[in-house]
Amino acid sequence: MSDSLERSTKINLLKESIVKKLCEVLDKSNSKGWRKLGEIVSSDRRFKVSSDDMEMCSLRVLEVEGSPSLMLLRLMGERGCTMGHLTDYLQTLGNSDALQCLKPPALQILIQPQSVALICGHNLRLSCHAVGKSPVQYQWFKSREEVPNSFSPELLISPVQLKDAGFYICRVNCGDACEFSQWAQVDVLNVTMSYAAPGQSYQSIDGRLKLAIHPQSQRLHVGETLQLECGAVGRPIPRYQWHRNGVPIPNATKRKLMIPQVMQDHHGRYRCEISSSTERMWTNEVDVVIANLMIFLPKTNLTNQGFMSATDKVALLIGNLSYQNHPQLKAPMVDVYDLTNLLRQLNFKVVSLLDLTESEMRNAVDEFLLLLHKGVYGLLYYAGHGYENYGNSFMVPVDAPNPYHSANCLCVQSILKLMQEKETGLNVFLLDMCRKRNIHDESTPNIVLRVTANIVFGYATCQDAEAFELSSTGFTNGVFVKFLKKRLLDDEKITVVLDRVAEDMGQFDATKGKQALEIRSSLSERRALTDPILPSDSADLVHAHSRQWAKAHELPESMSLNFDCGAQIKLGFAAEFSNVLVIYTHIVKKPEDMSFCQAHVTDFSLDLDVDPKEMNRETPEETGIYLLSSSLPQHCLYTRLSSLQKLREELVFTVCLQGTFAAMDDDHPIFWTKSVNIGKPLIARLDLHRAVRRNSCLQTCMMPHSPSQSPCHSP
Repeated sequence: MSDSLERSTKINLLKESIVKKLCEVLDKSNSKGWRKLGEIVSSDRRFKVSSDDMEMCSLRVLEVEGSPSLMLLRLMGERGCTMGHLTDYLQTLGNSDALQCLKPPALQILIQPQSVALICGHNLRLSCHAVGKSPVQYQWFKSREEVPNSFSPELLISPVQLKDAGFYICRVNCGDACEFSQWAQVDVLNVTMSYAAPGQSYQSIDGRLKLAIHPQSQRLHVGETLQLECGAVGRPIPRYQWHRNGVPIPNATKRKLMIPQVMQDHHGRYRCEISSSTERMWTNEVDVVIANLMIFLPKTNLTNQGFMSATDKVALLIGNLSYQNHPQLKAPMVDVYDLTNLLRQLNFKVVSLLDLTESEMRNAVDEFLLLLHKGVYGLLYYAGHGYENYGNSFMVPVDAPNPYHSANCLCVQSILKLMQEKETGLNVFLLDMCRKRNIHDESTPNIVLRVTANIVFGYATCQDAEAFELSSTGFTNGVFVKFLKKRLLDDEKITVVLDRVAEDMGQFDATKGKQALEIRSSLSERRALTDPILPSDSADLVHAHSRQWAKAHELPESMSLNFDCGAQIKLGFAAEFSNVLVIYTHIVKKPEDMSFCQAHVTDFSLDLDVDPKEMNRETPEETGIYLLSSSLPQHCLYTRLSSLQKLREELVFTVCLQGTFAAMDDDHPIFWTKSVNIGKPLIARLDLHRAVRRNSCLQTCMMPHSPSQSPCHSP
């Protein structure tokens, strides 16, 4: 092994076995251990090991299998320490046992082959470089078979074919010494024009992920096999996770998704999450329609057989918790999040919104009504403050004054009237709010509803009673959703489901005698939320409504930003709700001589009212991302942007990179900036901030009123 190569190797590239032996020696030694090594390193200005760093290392002894030496070596490695530097320090320390740990073996593999995904017809190159005390010999294998004429450190197959996919390994010999490299998987994608991602170049740059194959929409019959395929190129091979209606599919972690003998339950919208250790991207979302043989029967025959179906399913979920003039709530955020995931599993197109003002609520209802047409199942869930007068329920917006008026609120029965005009197949209202009477409001709404046998009301509490939140320091469901989410996926008539929820709530000691579910229904048919979707004859209308819904759920594509200093930043996005966007930044690459590097986002529109103290945090929870945190990539800085419905212009912000270099005498960072425009993300595209339209639900919600005091709210 050449001395220059050994001395220039960064210590953070040392084999784990070598580091473990070295740490054992340094941890056990008192006079020539890690503390003395830290003192020697602290005198070298290149690596700046401070007293605080040493204190942090010493605290590692309090952890199970904690190692102060390992912490010290990691700090040195992050600051650019090489094998040459470490050897000099250990010689100064005079620890011969530690130096012995660093002596090179007779044969050592320095560069391991890396797994790769690439396009059929491109060039495959795998590398394995080793050093020894005598000339090194190589032999490549595919599985257990030798690859002919593969005696060099690099295996080149040009052009690569589908048959070349598989697992490769390299055997290295040096005299009597023999080592095997790690296995490298090669995935070869067959990209045709019908499956290709549009406008894409499939050559991966620097091994980064590049989406190559999108899944395709399918229409199948019950009993047939569903096959969806996607693919990305990159090094190492990407990880895959398929989702249906926004929910991960268990054990669906391969590039190809196959479901034999599909049933109606497999109907829905599918897409795949593709990720590596530093990147994450999504394929297009596609529709999978499962047609039952019964659709070829006359509609009268279907009805006579008791077969129920929807032409589509749409849900609007509103959770108001951050009230300006009334007590704050906690449960609506968790309740809306949980119901969103459950309803998506039932093939509902869900719009989930938090903290809406009066005009925003009215405009959201307008957009909800645009998604409804004949035969659609429409569901409205509301959690927040509310009241009931003369049998009419009122939802209270977050900007309602104190005292508020009936005209400041939305009347649920007015929304039902507008839904009836759409000839919907089922109207479900789940109202998780108080129903105390507003004694200061004597107005009598004149809302004439049609007589239809498809209306279901599920009230979280009885008339003139309160709905409760559970007292907790964390985030928990309200009482209603705590029991509703256990039953919502049951394949039963919706009124049967609610009856069982009422029975469960009745056994709950915390609210027994205080809160009881009340059900009001005119439903005569056995309609269930699990009913399949059989699109109507007007396919163009259905497609237009699907586009309208999808418009409010389009995430910006992740992007990589290259800065003049040589650093590369990954910018990613996720949706917590339809009006809550999460932005995360990750350092993909930084110059070797840069000792510190961090990227944060700033300069957001004043429409969003973002608190700088809650931006660019090291954990999702610090910025208020409690529900989505487990599905976000790690080792990033996170920012949560809520109230996207207030965004009037395209979302433009600044990505600021700051860094310090080891060669600099002072610690003052240098800054680089880039401006990013991601358009109008998620619900911002629908402009809910606009003035209320003349033909909106305002017409049926407005009514004579008198000032009222706020009724009692949920504890």
